[in-house]
Amino acid sequence: MTFVITSACIGEKAEDCVDVCPVDCIRDGGDQYYIDPDICISCGACEVNCPVSAIYYIDDVPEEEEAYIQKAVDFFKKGN
Repeated sequence: MTFVITSACIGEKAEDCVDVCPVDCIRDGGDQYYIDPDICISCGACEVNCPVSAIYYIDDVPEEEEAYIQKAVDFFKKGN
């Protein structure tokens, strides 16, 4: 896992991150977007272009948002 999309994305889904991703690694999960760690090249384009500051490098995810790390892991375990 490289970057994680957190709670600020829920219901927002502005798509700015999707538009700038050079490797098309951002998946629509219904209520929010998720970054596929197997495709992501850690360029950071999504993080700097997120209008609601929902994207963090995994080591920088605030403690109160850490549940979104597991939420992303679970999303991709389901084969999304």
